[in-house]
Amino acid sequence: MNNLIVLGAQWGDEGKGKVVDLFSERFDIVARYQGGHNAGHTVFIGPKKFVLKLIPSGILRPGVKAVIGNGVVVDLAALIDEMTALSNAGVDVTHQLAVSNRAHVIFPFHRIVEKMSEGRPDRIAIGTTSRGIGPCYEDKIGRRGIRIADLYEPAAFQALYETLAEDKQLLAQTFGIQESIDYSKIRDEYHTYAERIRPLVCDTSKLLNDAMRAGKRVLFEGAQGTMLDIDHGTYPFVTSSSATAGGACTGAGVPPTAIAGVVGVSKAYITRVGSGPFPTEDKGEAGERLRRAGNEFGAVTGRPRRCGWFDAPLLRYTAAINGFDSLVVTKLDVLDGLDEVPVCVGYKCNGRTLDEMPATLGVLESLEPVYEKLPGWSGSTRGLRNEADLPPRARDYLRFLTEATGVEIGCVSTGPERDETILIPGSRLDRLLIPA
Repeated sequence: MNNLIVLGAQWGDEGKGKVVDLFSERFDIVARYQGGHNAGHTVFIGPKKFVLKLIPSGILRPGVKAVIGNGVVVDLAALIDEMTALSNAGVDVTHQLAVSNRAHVIFPFHRIVEKMSEGRPDRIAIGTTSRGIGPCYEDKIGRRGIRIADLYEPAAFQALYETLAEDKQLLAQTFGIQESIDYSKIRDEYHTYAERIRPLVCDTSKLLNDAMRAGKRVLFEGAQGTMLDIDHGTYPFVTSSSATAGGACTGAGVPPTAIAGVVGVSKAYITRVGSGPFPTEDKGEAGERLRRAGNEFGAVTGRPRRCGWFDAPLLRYTAAINGFDSLVVTKLDVLDGLDEVPVCVGYKCNGRTLDEMPATLGVLESLEPVYEKLPGWSGSTRGLRNEADLPPRARDYLRFLTEATGVEIGCVSTGPERDETILIPGSRLDRLLIPA
């Protein structure tokens, strides 16, 4: 019963969409377990480009069920737009998609609250996408949120909505927010949205557990990356949900014993969007070259990503938290043509070598990366499908990453297309992808 978790090993944007799409042909169900529509997964299939924000990329495989779990926060307008775009592209959304009745709902006023929070003069700006994700999770944890199931009980929804709307009105008045909010219109719109998705709404925990008991295979898809996890990331510059492997169980409603393996996805270098510590960031021409060669701009926001060099201590940290069985390294081709490739192998702070990931912002921002420079390669890796065809120094680079992190590399992506991928024969990942 080789059910797998696939998640980001860095700060997100590692190429999980392609990886999940690639692996999903070997699974019956792909389930998303956290995050919101701020996390875009880009998948290229021939000339078509798909940017998925809420719906798992497994839906692009005919016959594969896509599940939005209870740990996801859902903007219904964004979900319906995404469903419409997929349907227009020929995807059978009606039969392939299921949405948890326990997922919490993002309302337009959540976005306004987030803008207010980010814009306060005495607040450290996190660099969020201002899509209302954080405030929705705040309401969830504060036990005042509204779940999708509540939309179908008119009296209960009316009471819950009035209370939540009153809270947001008071908050807006307190902070002098002048934006006009028509709460009655929003309520009526959400009644319409709820009816549109009603056929897809169910107890997805039961759906997943029943399917696994029947011998079906599930691939659990994470959003963002481990270093943005609310508990284990570079707090406070993190997302509002559990982006680690542990989040799959709470966010999908499945037991840990159902999981056979965890696969991390990492770029051959590293990027970050928004504010926050980034020890190996290269702010010079080399970093700009990575950005141009890797087209490092956000799939959802279009924001330029900060770029830097592979961080082995960071990967060792995320591997320990998640228990990676294997690693998928993406965008190896972006490093083609470099004379040398720096790899961070350790951290120093005030002259002292560190053997753990610091918890506090002050120490994180003062880290000095210790680099080992590896020789680059002149040959192209773009589109290669066999490990033996890689330039020798590219193979040496991957071997070095394995030794520096302690995690095998079971798969290498050499381009954005599905078939521009090398699956390493005999690797732990190769075995996990074979049905038990």
